[in-house]
Amino acid sequence: MSAAVENGGHGFGRGYSNWRRVLSPTGNTGDGIFRILMLLVALLMVAIVLAMVLALAADAMPAIRQFGFGFLTARQWDPIKGEFGALPFIYGTVMSSLIALAISVPFSLGIAIFLVEQAPHYIARPVGFLVELLAAIPSVVYGLWGIFVLAPFLRVYVEPALAKVFGWLPLFQGSITGIGLLTGGIILAIMVTPIISAVVRDVLAAVPGSQREAALALGATKWEMIRVVLVNGAPGIAGAIILGLGRALGETMAVTMVIGNRAQISPSFFDPAYTIASAIANEFNEATGDLYVAALVELGLILFLVTFIVNGIARLLVWNVTRKTGGVGRAA
Repeated sequence: MSAAVENGGHGFGRGYSNWRRVLSPTGNTGDGIFRILMLLVALLMVAIVLAMVLALAADAMPAIRQFGFGFLTARQWDPIKGEFGALPFIYGTVMSSLIALAISVPFSLGIAIFLVEQAPHYIARPVGFLVELLAAIPSVVYGLWGIFVLAPFLRVYVEPALAKVFGWLPLFQGSITGIGLLTGGIILAIMVTPIISAVVRDVLAAVPGSQREAALALGATKWEMIRVVLVNGAPGIAGAIILGLGRALGETMAVTMVIGNRAQISPSFFDPAYTIASAIANEFNEATGDLYVAALVELGLILFLVTFIVNGIARLLVWNVTRKTGGVGRAA
């Protein structure tokens, strides 16, 4: 019996030693405690995300049971009649974000290429700081600027010109007020440009300098060399664009102030629209019935899941490039 106890004791000792090696490979007890604490912090973040999803799903369950998948395709949003459909909000969110990317991506690429490949250090640093400073401006400030500056400018100069030249297209028909889908898209473009340009700049700087030197040694011009860099950084650039898309999808206050907030699906960029985030911000305090609240929560759940997936894809694409840090760009 003593032998069995002894064997059991040895087994417990070996198990304890194995766990100790896992938790602290260096054999230091302090390192093991620190490793456990960091693991708990990481698991806490995962638990918070899962708790948010479960809480939103539980609160949205009345609307999910009532409307099912049809909630995503229905166009009617009438709280008085108890009819709720998310399609106008999905349309407004997607279209405003696509307009923002169409405007922002060329500017962001140009800024990143200039800072990494063209500008000297004494210009690149302050310009890069000013571009990144745009990301620190509060959303409501963008909204105020959009109401008092951008919307009147678009109403007087830009939208009439677009209607005159492209008025034969449904995209540029309708009443010109300066408040609508186009204004919301431009505001979003200004807000996501610092994010996209900053990530693209890091991606281009992570492309090994040997590739630039090889292209120039083969007789490539400066522009041809930049094209080689862009091709090598294409996955990371795509990730930066998707990351900007994730920011645009979830933006609330600035868009709410300039997009018009009308639950409709109109092909015209001049007409008002409504985004998911704007609908939640505007109507949550006014929601009285349980079904009304559940419908708004389901909108939030949809936005959360879409934004989570989009940002996850963006991070993977950017990581795929930036982890290859065998060399850095000219900025190094």
